[in-house]
Formats: sequence, structure tokens, C-alpha cells
Amino acid sequence: MNTLTLILFLLGLTALVVGAEWLVRGASRLAATVGVSPLVIGLTVVAFGTSSPELAVSVQAAWSGQADLSVGNVVGSNLFNVLFILGISAVITPLAVAYQLLRLDVPVMIVVSVLTLVLGWDGAISRLDGGLFVAGLLVYIGWLIRTSRQEVAAERAAAAAPDESRPALSTRRVLADFALILVGLGLLVLGSRWLVQGAVAIATALGVSQLVIGLTVVAVGTSLPEVAASIAAAVRGERDIAVGNVVGSNIFNILAVLGISSLVTPGGVQVSAAALEFDIPVMIAAAVACLPIFYTGGIISRWEGVLFLAYYGIYTAYLILNATRYAGLATFQAAMIWFVIPLTVVTLVVSVWQSAGRDRGQAAK
Repeated sequence: MNTLTLILFLLGLTALVVGAEWLVRGASRLAATVGVSPLVIGLTVVAFGTSSPELAVSVQAAWSGQADLSVGNVVGSNLFNVLFILGISAVITPLAVAYQLLRLDVPVMIVVSVLTLVLGWDGAISRLDGGLFVAGLLVYIGWLIRTSRQEVAAERAAAAAPDESRPALSTRRVLADFALILVGLGLLVLGSRWLVQGAVAIATALGVSQLVIGLTVVAVGTSLPEVAASIAAAVRGERDIAVGNVVGSNIFNILAVLGISSLVTPGGVQVSAAALEFDIPVMIAAAVACLPIFYTGGIISRWEGVLFLAYYGIYTAYLILNATRYAGLATFQAAMIWFVIPLTVVTLVVSVWQSAGRDRGQAAK
């Protein structure tokens, strides 16, 4: 690995982060101008914008024949989104969870995560599977737009005065936002190409598999926009955006990133046995864990945020131990399966039971 390779990788990562920031800023302004709710902004504009690096990297990797990097990027990003980003955001401030997330968006995230395993079980996400994912994304976006319009119409009807918080619509403002979006997209495309080339060279030099590089370095790198967006939203008190960004990004990563990558790649995107046997099931488990955690009082508490962060640390440790062929890996796995996971399940069940008891008590009053 030479210095030029490392510089190429860092330049690609920088271009991705800056491009995503400009893309999100322009899109968010545009969405706010037309009056969309914070949750819908988080689920669509912010989520899809911050997931643009994953899309750019995975499509570029799949087109270049680096299928493990493409799949690893999606799975690793989804795990990072839930376990690290939600975790660190909840540690900063407990996050309120909107009822819509529990009713629709989290179940959608779980379903598409399971579909990834089912459709990839034959060793590939085919072009037909990719078409199914993209069609599902269009249906999901259509539902969100329809719901948002109904909410906005209801708010306008209930309001006694026009909403003065919405920025004035002007041609100059719209053109400036579109320019920011286009420049951001250009940086994403360029940055993705450099990042993929650098990551493959680094993996080859270090003797690490492309899947592990995709699950860790590339996944974390392309998720930096989500980190910035969710933490900033949590600090500013925009909790709907913080949570909606993560859930929406995970849905987008599977339906759009994997879907489009499969469509543009002859024969679809190949899925390795390692991903099918471990990484994708872990992604499903993280998605499923969101339901009880989100349900407990409609709040992601600080201790639940710490739990998420601990699990991401354990998962990353496993990847490193597995990549280095650590002799005690079997003991590490046994401790996870027979102690850590059961203890977590019991803790979540007790939390849900206590939350349900509080709800019944309030209803009785």
C-alpha cells in the first residue's frame, strides 16, 4: 500500500462527506419551503440524501465487480446506523419515537431486511430482485408523500392563520438549492470512485477480505453524513429527524442501493456465504430490536443508547477477531450466544412489560 492509495481513499471519503452535506442542505431547504413535516423530511429527504454515498459506492463497486464490497457496504451501514448512530444520539439526549415509525416504517425496515436474506439465499440479488426492491421503494415513497400531503392539508385547515415559519418561495432560492444538490451529487460520484479504488487497494495490501472492509471502513465512512445529521438533529431537539433519518436510510440502503446495484450489474449482485450466514442475520436482529426499544414509552433512553453502542463494539470486535483468525473466537461466540444475547432479550422483555403496565395504568385513570 503506497501513500497515493491512502491519499486517494481519504480524498474520496472527504468528497463523499462534503457532497452529502451539500446535497442534504439543499434538499432540506427545498423540502422546508414546500412545508413537509420533520418526520417525513427525516424519512425521505435527509435519509435518502445521507444515504447517497452508500448508493454511489455500492453501484460503483458492483459495476467494478467488487460484489462483496457492495453488499458489505449496505449491511455494514445499516448496522452502523441503528447501533452506533441511534446509540450515540440517544446518549446525547433521549429520542422521542413517533407512532408512525412503530406502525409502518420500522416494520417496513424489518421486512426489507428479511427480504435481503430470502432473495439473496441463492447467492445473488438478481436483476429481478433488484427490480422488486426499486418498485417497493417507489410504493413506499408514494405512501409517504400521500400521508404528508394529508397531514399538511389538515394542519392548514386547522390553523387560524397562515404558517409564517415557512420560508418564502422564490426563484433565486429554489435555483440555489438545486445548484447545491447538483454539486453535491457530482462530489458523491467522484468521491465514490476514489473511495472504492482506495478501499480495494487497502484490502489487498492488508490481506483483509473485501466483505470486512465493506462492513467496517467503507460502511462507517459512507455513514458519516448520517452521523452528522442525526447528532445535529438530536442536539437541536429535532428528534423526529434524528430517528427518521436512521430508519429511512436503512430502508433506502436496501431498496435503492441494493436494488439499483443489482439492476446495473449483469447477473445481479453476488452475495457471499459469510454475509448470508452471519452479517445479514445480525442486520435483521438489529432491525427487530428496534421494535421493543422504540415501544418502551415511545422513547429511546440513554441506557438503550448505551446498549446499542455496546453491541456495535462487540460486532466490530468479532469482525476483527474473525479477520485475524483469533484462536479464542469460538469462546467469544459462545459468550455472545449463551450470555449476552439472552440477557439483552430478558432486559428488553422486562422493559416492554413495564411500559405496557404503565400504559394500562394510565388508561385505567
